Amino acid sequence: MTAPVVLNPVRTKEDVLFEDSLRPRSFDEFIGQDTIKANLKIFIAAARKRGEHLDHVLLYGPPGLGKTSLAYLLAKELGVGIKPTSGPVIERAGDLSAILSNLQAKEILFIDEIHRLQPAVEEIMYSAMEDFSLDIVIGQGPAARSHKLTLKKFTLIGATTRAGRITAPLRSRFGIIHRLDYYRDEDIRQVLLRSAGLMKIRLEEEGAEAIAQRSRGTPRVANRLLRRVRDYVDVRGGSAITGSEARYALDMMEVDAVGLDDVDRKILITIIENFGGGPVGISTIAAAIDEDKDTIESIYEPFLMRIGFLERTQRGRKLTDRAWRHLGFAAPGGKEPAGKSGSSQKKLF
Repeated sequence: MTAPVVLNPVRTKEDVLFEDSLRPRSFDEFIGQDTIKANLKIFIAAARKRGEHLDHVLLYGPPGLGKTSLAYLLAKELGVGIKPTSGPVIERAGDLSAILSNLQAKEILFIDEIHRLQPAVEEIMYSAMEDFSLDIVIGQGPAARSHKLTLKKFTLIGATTRAGRITAPLRSRFGIIHRLDYYRDEDIRQVLLRSAGLMKIRLEEEGAEAIAQRSRGTPRVANRLLRRVRDYVDVRGGSAITGSEARYALDMMEVDAVGLDDVDRKILITIIENFGGGPVGISTIAAAIDEDKDTIESIYEPFLMRIGFLERTQRGRKLTDRAWRHLGFAAPGGKEPAGKSGSSQKKLF
């Protein structure tokens, strides 16, 4: 058996370059998120008509749904430059001051993982976003004096997977706030067909359907699976990705019919075998499977909750009967999987 593929691995430089090559070049090429696109087009047109900068934008939602792509499309549609950075990179207030003071009029500052800004850095953002000014302290001790530096009017685009961790003062200064949601299978199919064209891969409709069903409603995951399925087809000497070839490759990678990967199953089975299906705290789960707590909360848990496998309760996380049945276990007090027999909490395959 080939080693399983984890659908949300750490992104390598190669992954980033690959994703950049597939990014849409216009709103027309950006598939899905139709309501958000329609609203952004209106805000862009209004800002251009008035000759003003675009109001500050906050984009949030699970990883891999297109927040970075939308930021770059906004810059292109506005005809302005964009300077990308991320919250963890800006360690000191002076770092952010240097970035802000070098921005041109109407230019975009894109901060990914904005929820991870240091408190001292975040405080500088308040006056920069609201008054377009910076308070700079010159000197030290009794001789220190404050100087107000006026900034050119810019647009901040913040992206985050953890909107709940953004403080209320920072959140209130964004004039445009949008949540990106998981994609429908039909939208993922269109993403895959477009990517296949750019990658010069023959992808049949049935093959696109098979990959889309296991892509967790996430374009980034879909494109990653497309690359791996292509590898299997190339090695087997195939000329196109058909439905049967796609399903064979995905089964080999241990990505099941609903999109669960090895880590998903590890989380679910650990809750069943070690904690009787829950409820159990997220920190306990993270320690039991040797995985980062934030990674579970931001990447794996939202998907498991969306497909109805996991519940959040006041006492902790708890599996649903649907999750027990999907994994081949008999749920406590519930019906056993069809055609199976055995006692409660007994694995049936």
